[in-house]
Parts: sequence; structure tokens; C-alpha cells
Amino acid sequence: MLVGKGWVQGVVIVMLFSFTVMGILVYRTYTASMPVPERVTTTSGEVLFERADITHGQELFQARGLMQFGSVMGHGGYLGPDFTADYLRRATDLTLAAAKATGEQEPSAANVQDWRTNRYSADTGTLVLSDPQVAAYQELLPYYARYFGPESHDNGLMSNAITDPGEIRDLTSFFAWTAWAAAAERPGHDYSYTNNWPAEPRVDNGPTPDLMLWSVLSLAVLIGGTGVLFAVYGRWSRTIGWHSEEAPAIAFRRPGSVGLTPAQRATAWFFLVIAVLFLAQTLVGAAAEHYRADLGSFFGFNLNALLPYNLARTWHVQLSLFWTAAGFLAAGIFLTPLIAGREPKGQRLLTFGLLGALAVVVFGSLGAEALSIFGVSWAGGPLFGQQWEYLDLPRVFQVLLTVGMVLWIVIVFRGIRARLRSESLGNMPWLFFFSALSIPAFYAVGMLAATDTPLSVAEFWRFWVVHLWVEDFLELFTTVMVAYIFVMLGVVREKIALGIIFMDVILYSAGGVLGTMHHLYFSGTPVEHMALGSFFSAAEVIPLTFLTVEAWAFMQLGARQESKSSAPFPHRWAVMFLVAVGFWNFVGAGVFGFLINLPIVSYYEIGTALTANHAHAAMMGVYGMLAVGLSMFALRYLVPEEKWSDRLAGTSFWCLNIGLAWMVFATLFPLGVLQFYHAVGSGYFEARSLSFLTDHRNAILEWGRLPGDVVFIVGGVLPFLWLAVQGVLNAHKGRTVTELPQDVLFTELESASSGGR
Repeated sequence: MLVGKGWVQGVVIVMLFSFTVMGILVYRTYTASMPVPERVTTTSGEVLFERADITHGQELFQARGLMQFGSVMGHGGYLGPDFTADYLRRATDLTLAAAKATGEQEPSAANVQDWRTNRYSADTGTLVLSDPQVAAYQELLPYYARYFGPESHDNGLMSNAITDPGEIRDLTSFFAWTAWAAAAERPGHDYSYTNNWPAEPRVDNGPTPDLMLWSVLSLAVLIGGTGVLFAVYGRWSRTIGWHSEEAPAIAFRRPGSVGLTPAQRATAWFFLVIAVLFLAQTLVGAAAEHYRADLGSFFGFNLNALLPYNLARTWHVQLSLFWTAAGFLAAGIFLTPLIAGREPKGQRLLTFGLLGALAVVVFGSLGAEALSIFGVSWAGGPLFGQQWEYLDLPRVFQVLLTVGMVLWIVIVFRGIRARLRSESLGNMPWLFFFSALSIPAFYAVGMLAATDTPLSVAEFWRFWVVHLWVEDFLELFTTVMVAYIFVMLGVVREKIALGIIFMDVILYSAGGVLGTMHHLYFSGTPVEHMALGSFFSAAEVIPLTFLTVEAWAFMQLGARQESKSSAPFPHRWAVMFLVAVGFWNFVGAGVFGFLINLPIVSYYEIGTALTANHAHAAMMGVYGMLAVGLSMFALRYLVPEEKWSDRLAGTSFWCLNIGLAWMVFATLFPLGVLQFYHAVGSGYFEARSLSFLTDHRNAILEWGRLPGDVVFIVGGVLPFLWLAVQGVLNAHKGRTVTELPQDVLFTELESASSGGR
């Protein structure tokens, strides 16, 4: 093994600690989250609705794409209201009016007492609603019937989206249950199941002492941890990071002189599909954005008859995951022969098989989601109905996607198994394989969040994928790939790359695993989820700060290596995309992420434009830029030199980054600040209302995003698409090989110094 055992021991300790604590939190999620009553009754014992009605309402909320329209308990789309806060406000207004009508001397205090009193019996599974609460429920049934029926078009949904009285009743029951949990006090405590979220004075909901305490401690962790990091970095700066050892002088081989294997040539089709899906994602994203700028029409066209907001946003989110994940899969296949030095027979056929499986999952799931949202009866079931946000693809396609990723693991393992036999478990080939193996393994965990899983439990497993899979294990895989690329280019020694990988794994996992809980502050889970989530999510910013500092050393290292090479560096723009990843990692995931993860801020801003601001800057800025950068690296070898255009690659780089910066800094961030200010000053219900979202000031900011979107799509996506087309058109040009020499991408001009390769 090329690195000391201390690195491996550090990774093992961090992982054991993190997942042991995570196991305890799993137990607490199942046993101490907000209860789902077996029945909800009136004070006289008449059954109002049952557990099956709540569950069916939850399933309808997902199947009809309402989680991509509005939200519940803060999580979901941003155009519609948060239906927990919406029901709570409307119901408490009705109960307050009833208290005043009866001559109650202190109607507001009586109303607060009515809602905060917990009448749920764990022994019988029965929740008893007071007479005013029952009356409010009955009055809100026709309100939601109008909202999702005759008025749905005006709210951004398709016309008469939901008209069945039974479905309206079940949806309302689901909303009523979440609103009850947001107001009723958790047994033994003076705050609700949702830690007093949302901010609602009608039920005396306000920030709790725990929320304030952990906000302060999170800041202390960030400041103290950053100080420790720079102290360590200052002390050992010559032995850690990209610039820790001088690399040898080399000559980069011209891309046209590098032979490619059949499977590598087959990935050209992957990169074309990736570019097409990227373009489709930006177009449906622009359509979804237009609803916020002009809810009534799309430049005079009735868009929501064909592409309602919830469908546009569903496709936008799903496509963002599809094309970036496909970029990592294709890059993994392309790198495998470079790592192994050979390619076994059948890899090309398996690669095309994986591409076909990807097509089935992508187009099949997008079609099923459309049918589910439009209410086609067979499409709304557990197999073909839309599911939770970010895991929207129906269950059958979740299974197929997992199977496809397992096929990808088979392709990778077949390619490098001969190399694995001769390597230590702590060396780079094994790290490449282990990190690849974690991708299907941790994605599959998301299938524990079924459509009928209780909300708090489902949110736990959903964010296991959204946060832990994406922000920790995909980050691990990409760190290994990027480090391996620079080893294969001769820029760094393998020993140095291994040190960087182990250090990143420790830093990311120390905060990233338990930092997952910052998504669950107000999802009905116990308070320890908020305590640990805020504490460790603050620690997540520390490695991002380190990587930002290291990005400069990374650029200097590349510049020095290029100046020493007798041949031009062929991957300038691929490296620039990797540098952009470091920038957006710090800004999007670090600064914007920490801003909304602080409990006191999240209390008011969850489900607002600040959440979207973080999501866009982190998802596109990190994983989008990375997927494009990896694609550019492979396309540089797939496209003949006479067909390659550095100008188009550079245009794509600058326009994607300028367009994203415009989107974030000119629209999403100021919109989020205004919405946050309104939530604190006027109320969360008001900040999520359609009247506020369509306010003229907000409309100006929404329209102001248009130039940035044009730059992003026309100047950023289209040149990338053109280069991908060239990759397919020229995929069979050049030498095709099955054996690759050592150091295939460069020639060393002087003898190696210390360390192996």
C-alpha cells in the first residue's frame, strides 16, 4: 500500500462512528416520530377519517405531482403553498372565528389552547379533534375542492386537476394530519412534533430554545473548525494537498495518437445522450421558471394544458439527476481501460446494453410521471405512480435504475479485476471500485421510502439519497476519478493522489453523513435530529473551505506541468470545469448551503427561493460542471483533433458559469432574501402565498433571469451538444485497441523521484 495505515484507520473510525450514530437515529425515527393515528374522531366518537385515508391522501399528493407544485412540512415545490402551513392558517382562522362567535372572553388564548392540546392516545391509536377543529375540517373540504378543481388553472395546475370528492377528502385529511402535528405538543414537551414549525402566532408557534441553542453552536463549530483546519494546513501545507510533491517533467501525448478500446468508443453515444438530456432539462426548467414570472400564459399560449408547472418541475429535477449520473457512469466506463491497461471481450456490448437500459428508465419514467400527473388511473398505483420529490420516478423504474447501476458495476469490475488481483486494498484501483460500488448500494436505500411509508420515515430515507448518496458518496467517487485522471496524465504521483482521496473521504464523511439530518428539522422527527443535523452540517463547510484554498494550488500545479511539457496540454477546458466545481462547491454547497442549514434561518426560509438558490448553485455548479468536465475529458480523445474546437469548449465553459451566476445572484438569491424577510416580518404563510410570489417586485426579478437563461442554454449547452455530436460522428476514427501501455496519456522526460505510480 502506497500510503500509511493511519489514513485507512481514520476512514474506518469516521465511518464506524457516523453510521453507528445514524443507526441510532434510524431507530428514533421509527419509534419517536409524529404518529399516524388509526382513526380521527369527533368528541362524540364519530369517525372523521382513518389512517388509510391519510395514507391515500399522501399517495395522491405524490402521484398527482403536488410535491413538485407545493410542499408539505416545508419540502417540495415552490409555486404552490406549503399545504401544512396553508391548512393550519385557514383552519385556525375558522376556529378563532368560532371562538369569537361563542362569546369567549379570550378567544385567541382559547384557540391556542385548543390546537396545542394533544388528544392523541397511543394506546388506542385514536386522535380526537375538538368540535371547532371538526367544523374547520368540514369547511375546508369545499375550499380544496375549488382549489384543485375550478380554480386549479389559475394556480398553475392543469384545469380541473382533481375533481373526485373522495380524493379531495383524502388529500384534505392528509393536510389536516400534518397541520395537527405542527400544532399539537409532543408528549412531555412544550413544543409541537415539528419543533413548532411553521411560524404561526395563531397556535403560538415560534422558535424553540433548542433551535436557538443549536444555531449558536453550529456557528461555533464552523468558526472553530475552520480555524483548526487552517492551523493544520499551515503546519503541514508541504505534505498535504495537490502541491505536496513536485511531479516529473512530462510530454502529453496528442489525443489523436492515443488508441481507444471498443467500449471507450461506445461511450460517445453516452455523451451525446447526456448532452441531449441536459438541453431538455434546461428547456423544461425555463418553462417551469416562466410560471413564476407569468402564471397566466406562456407568451399567449396555454402551456399548462400540456405542460403544467408540476410536470415541468418533475421533469426538470429528474433530468438533472439523469444526465449528471449518466456522466459519471460514462466517465467510469471510459477510465476503466486506462486503469486496467486492457479491455476484456464483451465490454462494448455491455456498454450499449447499459445505454439501452438508461433509455428505458429515462423515457419510461418521464412518460409514467406525465400519465400519473394527468390522472391516468393505472399510472397512479405503487408501481407506476409518481413518488417523493427527487425520487419521483415510479417504483418499477427505481428498480430498473438500480439494476442498470449494478450492470455498470459489472462492466467496471470485468474491466479492472485483473488489476485488482495485484493491488493492495488501499491503492487506487480498489478505491475506484469501492467508490463505484457505493453508488448503486446507497441509491437502493431510497426504495425504503415507499409511497405509503409514514411521512417522517419516508423523509429520512429520501434524504439518505438526496444528501448522503449525492453529497458524500458521489463526491467520493468523483474525487477518486479526478485524482485518477491526474495520475494518468502524469500531473501527480499516485501516492499524492491517495493522500488527497483519503483526506477528502475523512473530511467529507465527518460532517456529511450525520449532516443529512439537517433536512429533517421540521419533519416530525425527535429534536436530536435537529441537534446533530445542525452541528454536523456546519462541519460540512470546513472541507469545502479547504478545497477552495487547494483549488489555487491545483491550478498552479497544472500550469507548472504544462510549462514543463514539450507538448500542449490537451485538457485545459476539462480542468477549468473541475476548477469551477471547486468554486461552486464552496459558494453553492458551502456558503448558500450553510446559510439555509442554520436552524433559525431554516425555520423561516425552508421551501423558499433560498432553498432553490442553494439547490441550483450546488447541483449544477458541482455535479453539472463535473459531468460536463468529465465529458470534455473523454470527448477530447473521441473527437479527432481537426474536428475538435477549443473555442467551443471555452465558450461552453464561460457561458455555463456566467449563466449560472446570473441565475443565482441576479434572481434566486435576491428573491430568497425578499421571501425570507417577508416570512420573518409578515409570516411564513404570507411568504408562501401566491399573492406574494406574483408581486410586481418579484415578477421583475423573475423576468430578469431570462438573459442569463439564454446565455446558459445558447452559449453553454448548445456548444457542448455540438462537441458530443462530433464524438458520435467520429467515434470509429483512430486506432482501436484492447491493450493499453502504461502511462498511455503522457511520456515522462526525466526519471521519477520518490513514490510509486
